[in-house]
Amino acid sequence: MGLGIKKNDTVQVITGDEKGKTGRVIAIQKEKNRVLVERLNMIKKHMKPNKNQTQGGIIEKEGPIQRSNVMLVCSKCNKSTRINHNILENGKKIRVCKKCGEVIE
Repeated sequence: MGLGIKKNDTVQVITGDEKGKTGRVIAIQKEKNRVLVERLNMIKKHMKPNKNQTQGGIIEKEGPIQRSNVMLVCSKCNKSTRINHNILENGKKIRVCKKCGEVIE
């Protein structure tokens, strides 16, 4: 079963501490059913110095969000929406906004 959300899609968080915030998807973890959203759900990681990073310290990075806690934002109507899948005559599967009916690229 596909997730319906792809990399570089704009999504809105619908539950949790980041509720109501929108951001761009930077990575998808299909096996864990999670997504990484740019500048949302920031976590702090303590890093030791190593060959690549000469100075250790605390770095901030995006933490994963459960896929069920985000909704795709339609680029035309600018609202969070569910996705409908349609199949064209040539057999290509496309995503369609359920609110306005516009094709989502």
